[in-house]
Amino acid sequence: MEIEPIKIKILYTIPNFDTAGSGKALLNIASRLDKEKFEPHIACLHDKGEFFKVVKASKIPVHIFNYMAPMNSRFQGLKSCFKIARKFREIAPQIIHSFNYSSDYSEALSAKIARIPWIYTKKNMSWGGTSKNAWKFRTFLASHIIVQNKDMIKQFFTNKKNITLVYRGVNINEFKNDDSDNQISKELKIPKKKKVILTVANLVPVKGIEVIIQAFKNLTLTNKQIVLIIVGDDKNEYATKLKNLVRKNNLCDMIIFAGKRFDLNRIYNVADIFVSSTHLIGRAEGCPVVLLEAMSTGLPVIASNIPGSRDVLENFKSFLFEPGDYKELSRKIKTHLFLDKSKMSKLGLNMRDYIKKNFDIKYEVNKTENVYKQVLFKL
Repeated sequence: MEIEPIKIKILYTIPNFDTAGSGKALLNIASRLDKEKFEPHIACLHDKGEFFKVVKASKIPVHIFNYMAPMNSRFQGLKSCFKIARKFREIAPQIIHSFNYSSDYSEALSAKIARIPWIYTKKNMSWGGTSKNAWKFRTFLASHIIVQNKDMIKQFFTNKKNITLVYRGVNINEFKNDDSDNQISKELKIPKKKKVILTVANLVPVKGIEVIIQAFKNLTLTNKQIVLIIVGDDKNEYATKLKNLVRKNNLCDMIIFAGKRFDLNRIYNVADIFVSSTHLIGRAEGCPVVLLEAMSTGLPVIASNIPGSRDVLENFKSFLFEPGDYKELSRKIKTHLFLDKSKMSKLGLNMRDYIKKNFDIKYEVNKTENVYKQVLFKL
């Protein structure tokens, strides 16, 4: 009788799947682990959010419970951590891998009580202020930390040994050049023969979308054959301010708010150039996946020179601009948007080739699996 090999159970923790970004990153790894060696599980606070349907369809076991505790009262917090530790022991993973973007350390403390190795992925550049001590304690309790850009190591983890740089990955078979879809231009009401500038973002102030609108306005002074598409949930206060800015500058006929979309490959394929304008302040980027997706489709990308974005565009430094400088952004767009078709195509192919060689999802999964082995077997 053949004995089935024991698999390493990994419990991924994430607060929710309300926003698909972090949830998709988690599922990209969990669903691609070597099935002969690993058994993924997920812990989540609730089952709400559109993307939760995708998680459920993956057949990965999901445990719904509150795995975090308020630590304002140390005694009550510690008491809650013992209860969470019991739940962790019931699930019995060999490793807990946290995708929680916050500075919460109760999860790490609970894992410590349960004697289960706990690692976390540092997903943004948040660290200072009132959360600084919490981040330090969270880091102290971690068996290992996965970082997503080089600036994280310089700013937060200098001289620490239990750190591994793992860039986010993209499915290059999902995000690719495909000009066979003729309906999306009609659906978005993109005027014919117009050059299309695209941005995709969670519409919050740190994303700096107003900088793109200002740069776009600057471009329209000399060229009216352009259109800007803004993809992201436009039902919030910041989006309302952006729409008012568009109306104030008489750009309503040239700027399209496309709302939240899940068919991004179709959107990338109707664009001529992609722009990301995240500010240096705020939570900033860890490793901006939209840049990877856009480049993977062969779309030239321009981004603000901030942590994360400068890692992705390390071989394309001329496509970075100073955060908030709409005039520089306008010049960068103008330089590349109006290249002849063959040069634009070559530029796009170069960016896709770079993504294939450095940011394919298989590299992210492989490096993450190696972290698990390192933690468990002290490799």
